[in-house]
Amino acid sequence: MSWAASAYAAIRKIVLLEDRMESLSTQVDGLATTFSELDRRLIRVEAKFELLERMASPSRRALPEKSEK
Repeated sequence: MSWAASAYAAIRKIVLLEDRMESLSTQVDGLATTFSELDRRLIRVEAKFELLERMASPSRRALPEKSEK
């Protein structure tokens, strides 16, 4: 293999790696956006569950305190 062929092969590998890195970068950006959206949705669901728990449990403030004898 001549030095020109070796240089061409090396440059070709570099270009292919760069293309793969750009593709992976785009995929990671998409995943980050999806994760952010899912995180916001999860926070909303958690808030709704907390509200439902508060509404379902009797209010402790309204109950009279027990006197100790």
